[in-house]
Amino acid sequence: MPSPARATRAAPDRASCRARLESGDSLACAWLAMGSPALVEAAAHAGPDLLVLDLQHGLFDRRDLEAAIGAVRGDVPVLVRVAENRPLAIGTALDAGAEGVIVPLVESAEEAAAAVSAARYPPHGIRSGGGVRPLADFAAYVAGCARDTLVAVMIETKAGLENAAAIAAVPGVDLVFIGTGDLVLCLGPDGDVKARCEEACAAIHAACEAAGTPCGIFTPDVDAALARRAEGYRLVVAANDIAVVNEGFRRAAAAFAPAEARR
Repeated sequence: MPSPARATRAAPDRASCRARLESGDSLACAWLAMGSPALVEAAAHAGPDLLVLDLQHGLFDRRDLEAAIGAVRGDVPVLVRVAENRPLAIGTALDAGAEGVIVPLVESAEEAAAAVSAARYPPHGIRSGGGVRPLADFAAYVAGCARDTLVAVMIETKAGLENAAAIAAVPGVDLVFIGTGDLVLCLGPDGDVKARCEEACAAIHAACEAAGTPCGIFTPDVDAALARRAEGYRLVVAANDIAVVNEGFRRAAAAFAPAEARR
Protein backbone atom coordinates (compact mmCIF):
# COMPACT_ATOMS: atom_id res chain seq x y z
CA MET A 1 0.00 0.00 0.00
CA PRO A 2 1.28 3.51 -0.75
CA SER A 3 2.67 5.41 2.20
CA PRO A 4 0.23 7.72 4.03
CA ALA A 5 1.98 10.84 2.80
CA ARG A 6 1.56 9.84 -0.83
CA ALA A 7 -1.85 8.21 -0.64
CA THR A 8 -3.88 10.45 1.63
CA ARG A 9 -2.60 14.00 1.28
CA ALA A 10 -0.30 16.14 -0.81
CA ALA A 11 3.03 14.47 -1.55
CA PRO A 12 6.00 16.32 -0.08
CA ASP A 13 7.23 17.48 -3.49
CA ARG A 14 4.03 19.21 -4.60
CA ALA A 15 1.54 21.74 -3.32
CA SER A 16 -1.98 20.65 -2.48
CA CYS A 17 -4.96 21.76 -4.56
CA ARG A 18 -6.09 23.87 -1.64
CA ALA A 19 -2.73 25.65 -1.44
CA ARG A 20 -2.64 26.24 -5.18
CA LEU A 21 -6.11 27.77 -5.19
CA GLU A 22 -5.20 29.95 -2.22
CA SER A 23 -2.15 31.17 -4.14
CA GLY A 24 -4.30 32.18 -7.11
CA ASP A 25 -3.64 29.31 -9.52
CA SER A 26 -6.17 28.14 -12.08
CA LEU A 27 -6.45 24.36 -12.34
CA ALA A 28 -7.54 21.99 -15.11
CA CYS A 29 -8.72 18.50 -14.21
CA ALA A 30 -9.42 15.18 -15.84
CA TRP A 31 -12.91 14.00 -14.82
CA LEU A 32 -13.41 10.24 -14.54
CA ALA A 33 -16.73 8.44 -14.23
CA MET A 34 -16.28 5.06 -15.89
CA GLY A 35 -15.11 3.31 -12.74
CA SER A 36 -11.82 1.98 -14.11
CA PRO A 37 -8.72 2.24 -11.88
CA ALA A 38 -6.58 1.52 -14.95
CA LEU A 39 -8.12 4.47 -16.77
CA VAL A 40 -7.53 6.67 -13.72
CA GLU A 41 -3.87 5.63 -13.71
CA ALA A 42 -3.55 6.43 -17.41
CA ALA A 43 -5.13 9.84 -16.88
CA ALA A 44 -2.70 10.55 -14.05
CA HIS A 45 0.25 9.72 -16.33
CA ALA A 46 -0.93 12.49 -18.69
CA GLY A 47 -0.06 15.01 -15.98
CA PRO A 48 -3.25 17.02 -15.31
CA ASP A 49 -3.38 19.46 -12.41
CA LEU A 50 -5.74 17.05 -10.66
CA LEU A 51 -8.17 14.17 -11.15
CA VAL A 52 -11.84 14.15 -10.17
CA LEU A 53 -13.46 10.77 -9.55
CA ASP A 54 -17.24 10.94 -9.92
CA LEU A 55 -19.16 8.87 -7.37
CA GLN A 56 -22.45 10.67 -7.91
CA HIS A 57 -23.03 9.64 -11.53
CA GLY A 58 -20.00 7.43 -12.10
CA LEU A 59 -19.44 3.67 -11.81
CA PHE A 60 -16.92 3.54 -8.95
CA ASP A 61 -17.64 1.32 -5.97
CA ARG A 62 -15.66 1.47 -2.72
CA ARG A 63 -13.00 -1.03 -3.81
CA ASP A 64 -12.59 0.67 -7.19
CA LEU A 65 -12.17 4.00 -5.41
CA GLU A 66 -9.47 2.65 -3.09
CA ALA A 67 -7.67 0.98 -6.01
CA ALA A 68 -7.87 4.07 -8.24
CA ILE A 69 -6.45 6.42 -5.61
CA GLY A 70 -3.78 3.87 -4.72
CA ALA A 71 -2.72 3.63 -8.37
CA VAL A 72 -2.18 7.40 -8.50
CA ARG A 73 0.02 7.21 -5.36
CA GLY A 74 -0.31 10.89 -4.52
CA ASP A 75 1.61 12.03 -7.61
CA VAL A 76 -1.50 13.85 -8.88
CA PRO A 77 -4.13 15.26 -6.51
CA VAL A 78 -7.44 13.38 -6.46
CA LEU A 79 -10.76 14.95 -5.57
CA VAL A 80 -13.96 12.93 -5.31
CA ARG A 81 -17.38 14.18 -6.33
CA VAL A 82 -19.35 12.40 -3.62
CA ALA A 83 -22.83 10.99 -4.17
CA GLU A 84 -24.53 13.17 -1.57
CA ASN A 85 -24.00 15.75 1.15
CA ARG A 86 -23.79 13.26 4.01
CA PRO A 87 -21.02 12.56 6.55
CA LEU A 88 -20.70 8.93 5.44
CA ALA A 89 -20.26 9.79 1.77
CA ILE A 90 -17.76 12.56 2.50
CA GLY A 91 -15.84 10.57 5.11
CA THR A 92 -15.65 7.49 2.87
CA ALA A 93 -14.07 9.49 0.04
CA LEU A 94 -11.51 11.08 2.33
CA ASP A 95 -10.74 7.78 4.09
CA ALA A 96 -9.97 6.29 0.65
CA GLY A 97 -7.23 8.88 0.23
CA ALA A 98 -8.90 11.73 -1.66
CA GLU A 99 -7.32 15.13 -1.12
CA GLY A 100 -10.74 16.72 -1.10
CA VAL A 101 -14.38 16.42 -2.00
CA ILE A 102 -16.81 18.09 -4.38
CA VAL A 103 -20.26 18.04 -2.78
CA PRO A 104 -23.25 18.15 -5.15
CA LEU A 105 -26.58 19.97 -4.97
CA VAL A 106 -25.75 22.46 -2.23
CA GLU A 107 -28.60 24.95 -1.94
CA SER A 108 -27.96 26.96 1.22
CA ALA A 109 -25.28 28.25 3.55
CA GLU A 110 -26.42 25.67 6.11
CA GLU A 111 -25.87 22.81 3.66
CA ALA A 112 -22.45 24.19 2.73
CA ALA A 113 -21.49 24.41 6.40
CA ALA A 114 -22.62 20.81 6.90
CA ALA A 115 -20.32 19.69 4.07
CA VAL A 116 -17.38 21.52 5.66
CA SER A 117 -18.12 19.97 9.05
CA ALA A 118 -18.30 16.46 7.59
CA ALA A 119 -14.82 16.91 6.08
CA ARG A 120 -13.12 18.17 9.27
CA TYR A 121 -12.11 16.28 12.38
CA PRO A 122 -13.21 17.45 15.83
CA PRO A 123 -13.12 20.05 17.26
CA HIS A 124 -13.63 21.74 13.87
CA GLY A 125 -16.08 19.20 12.45
CA ILE A 126 -17.71 15.82 12.85
CA ARG A 127 -15.60 13.55 10.64
CA SER A 128 -15.03 10.13 12.20
CA GLY A 129 -11.47 8.85 12.54
CA GLY A 130 -10.66 5.63 10.69
CA GLY A 131 -9.92 4.15 7.29
CA VAL A 132 -7.14 1.82 6.19
CA ARG A 133 -4.86 4.49 4.69
CA PRO A 134 -5.29 7.15 7.39
CA LEU A 135 -4.55 4.70 10.21
CA ALA A 136 -1.16 3.80 8.74
CA ASP A 137 0.12 7.00 10.43
CA PHE A 138 -2.94 8.70 11.84
CA ALA A 139 -1.22 11.57 13.66
CA ALA A 140 0.59 12.66 10.49
CA TYR A 141 -2.57 12.19 8.46
CA VAL A 142 -4.68 14.39 10.74
CA ALA A 143 -2.07 17.14 10.66
CA GLY A 144 -1.93 16.95 6.86
CA CYS A 145 -5.71 17.07 6.54
CA ALA A 146 -5.95 20.25 8.59
CA ARG A 147 -3.67 21.90 6.05
CA ASP A 148 -4.58 20.22 2.75
CA THR A 149 -8.14 18.88 2.67
CA LEU A 150 -10.22 20.81 0.14
CA VAL A 151 -13.99 21.24 0.36
CA ALA A 152 -15.80 22.28 -2.81
CA VAL A 153 -19.56 22.70 -3.01
CA MET A 154 -21.63 22.59 -6.16
CA ILE A 155 -24.24 25.17 -7.08
CA GLU A 156 -26.52 23.66 -9.71
CA THR A 157 -30.13 24.50 -8.78
CA LYS A 158 -32.36 27.57 -8.63
CA ALA A 159 -32.16 27.60 -4.85
CA GLY A 160 -28.39 27.37 -4.97
CA LEU A 161 -28.29 30.23 -7.46
CA GLU A 162 -30.48 32.38 -5.23
CA ASN A 163 -28.26 31.65 -2.23
CA ALA A 164 -24.93 31.85 -4.07
CA ALA A 165 -23.61 34.80 -2.09
CA ALA A 166 -24.32 33.15 1.27
CA ILE A 167 -22.89 29.79 0.13
CA ALA A 168 -19.68 31.35 -1.18
CA ALA A 169 -19.14 33.18 2.11
CA VAL A 170 -19.32 30.07 4.34
CA PRO A 171 -16.04 29.61 6.26
CA GLY A 172 -14.20 26.50 5.14
CA VAL A 173 -15.65 26.43 1.63
CA ASP A 174 -12.52 26.39 -0.53
CA LEU A 175 -14.24 26.39 -3.92
CA VAL A 176 -17.69 26.81 -5.43
CA PHE A 177 -18.15 24.61 -8.49
CA ILE A 178 -20.95 25.27 -10.97
CA GLY A 179 -22.75 22.20 -12.28
CA THR A 180 -23.98 23.45 -15.64
CA GLY A 181 -25.91 20.30 -16.57
CA ASP A 182 -28.30 20.36 -13.64
CA LEU A 183 -28.45 24.15 -13.73
CA VAL A 184 -29.78 24.03 -17.29
CA LEU A 185 -32.39 21.45 -16.26
CA CYS A 186 -33.49 23.55 -13.30
CA LEU A 187 -33.80 26.73 -15.36
CA GLY A 188 -36.39 25.00 -17.53
CA PRO A 189 -36.95 24.71 -21.28
CA ASP A 190 -38.65 28.04 -21.91
CA GLY A 191 -36.90 30.85 -23.77
CA ASP A 192 -33.19 31.04 -24.42
CA VAL A 193 -31.94 28.54 -21.84
CA LYS A 194 -28.31 28.96 -22.91
CA ALA A 195 -28.43 32.70 -22.34
CA ARG A 196 -30.14 32.30 -18.98
CA CYS A 197 -27.57 29.71 -17.95
CA GLU A 198 -24.77 32.12 -18.86
CA GLU A 199 -26.43 34.82 -16.77
CA ALA A 200 -26.73 32.41 -13.84
CA CYS A 201 -23.09 31.35 -14.12
CA ALA A 202 -21.98 34.97 -14.26
CA ALA A 203 -24.03 35.75 -11.14
CA ILE A 204 -22.50 32.83 -9.23
CA HIS A 205 -19.02 33.80 -10.37
CA ALA A 206 -19.60 37.39 -9.21
CA ALA A 207 -20.86 36.18 -5.82
CA CYS A 208 -17.70 34.11 -5.42
CA GLU A 209 -15.47 37.02 -6.34
CA ALA A 210 -17.23 39.22 -3.78
CA ALA A 211 -16.66 36.56 -1.11
CA GLY A 212 -13.05 35.91 -2.14
CA THR A 213 -13.86 32.27 -2.91
CA PRO A 214 -12.54 30.59 -6.07
CA CYS A 215 -15.19 29.53 -8.58
CA GLY A 216 -14.98 26.56 -10.92
CA ILE A 217 -17.27 25.25 -13.62
CA PHE A 218 -17.88 21.99 -15.46
CA THR A 219 -16.72 22.19 -19.07
CA PRO A 220 -17.36 19.52 -21.73
CA ASP A 221 -14.03 19.72 -23.60
CA VAL A 222 -10.65 21.42 -23.68
CA ASP A 223 -11.78 24.34 -25.85
CA ALA A 224 -14.57 25.20 -23.43
CA ALA A 225 -12.14 24.77 -20.53
CA LEU A 226 -9.70 27.26 -22.06
CA ALA A 227 -12.51 29.76 -22.67
CA ARG A 228 -13.82 29.48 -19.11
CA ARG A 229 -10.34 29.83 -17.66
CA ALA A 230 -9.97 33.06 -19.64
CA GLU A 231 -13.19 34.26 -17.98
CA GLY A 232 -11.63 33.78 -14.56
CA TYR A 233 -12.91 30.36 -13.52
CA ARG A 234 -10.33 28.66 -11.31
CA LEU A 235 -11.17 24.98 -11.88
CA VAL A 236 -12.23 23.65 -15.27
CA VAL A 237 -12.54 20.20 -16.84
CA ALA A 238 -10.01 19.69 -19.63
CA ALA A 239 -11.17 16.15 -20.43
CA ASN A 240 -13.65 13.57 -19.20
CA ASP A 241 -13.23 9.86 -19.73
CA ILE A 242 -16.66 9.23 -21.26
CA ALA A 243 -16.08 11.81 -24.00
CA VAL A 244 -12.46 10.74 -24.59
CA VAL A 245 -13.36 7.07 -24.99
CA ASN A 246 -16.50 7.66 -27.06
CA GLU A 247 -14.77 10.10 -29.39
CA GLY A 248 -11.74 7.85 -29.80
CA PHE A 249 -13.86 4.88 -30.84
CA ARG A 250 -16.07 7.03 -33.07
CA ARG A 251 -13.13 8.53 -34.95
CA ALA A 252 -11.47 5.15 -35.44
CA ALA A 253 -14.67 3.56 -36.73
CA ALA A 254 -15.41 6.51 -39.00
CA ALA A 255 -11.96 6.31 -40.58
CA PHE A 256 -12.69 2.77 -41.80
CA ALA A 257 -16.33 3.30 -42.75
CA PRO A 258 -17.32 3.08 -46.45
CA ALA A 259 -16.88 6.36 -48.25
CA GLU A 260 -20.63 6.83 -48.72
CA ALA A 261 -21.16 6.48 -44.96
CA ARG A 262 -18.74 9.33 -44.26
CA ARG A 263 -20.60 11.82 -46.44
